[in-house]
Amino acid sequence: MSYHYLAFFMGLFGSIHCAVMCGPLVLALQGGQKLSWLQVFNKLLYQFGRISTYAVLGILLGVLGTAVSFKGWQQGLSIFTGLFLVAIGLSYIFARNSSTLAKLQTKAIQPFARTMGKWLYRPGGSLVAGVLNGILPCGMVYMALASAINADSIFGSAQFMLLFGLGTLPLMLIFSLASSFSMNVIK
Repeated sequence: MSYHYLAFFMGLFGSIHCAVMCGPLVLALQGGQKLSWLQVFNKLLYQFGRISTYAVLGILLGVLGTAVSFKGWQQGLSIFTGLFLVAIGLSYIFARNSSTLAKLQTKAIQPFARTMGKWLYRPGGSLVAGVLNGILPCGMVYMALASAINADSIFGSAQFMLLFGLGTLPLMLIFSLASSFSMNVIK
């Protein structure tokens, strides 16, 4: 399987996690809006901001990965990345029901959610809200970034993260559009 296929399918299958973790945030921020062409455009703009942030993060880690490769530390970085991915997996298995972890995650996300809410209803603000969503603390994004840092070039890292983001797009966009319908049905 190509590295690029891995990125896309990692995003596609990981988007189930995204919908569960970020779905309530999307509902809170975007729910109850009447669906119009302008709202669809804003929802697409939001997703574009999120995916663009992933690509920029890929560029930054590509620069780091290339610098490390030039120094001859690539093998050590690969081992560290593997251990980091195992640690994330173990934390999901053993710490997912931890109330302390939940409180910590809530404190980390609250400033982003407030700022996203302020930007979301301004002209062009959906793009800014999407960019902010792209930097929210997220285990799936961390795993994608840990994989992207091992790409063979800066462009490869950016492309990995772009494809990861595009993989998350279908379910996240469907969930975002469905938020307009769900709030109208409840009323």
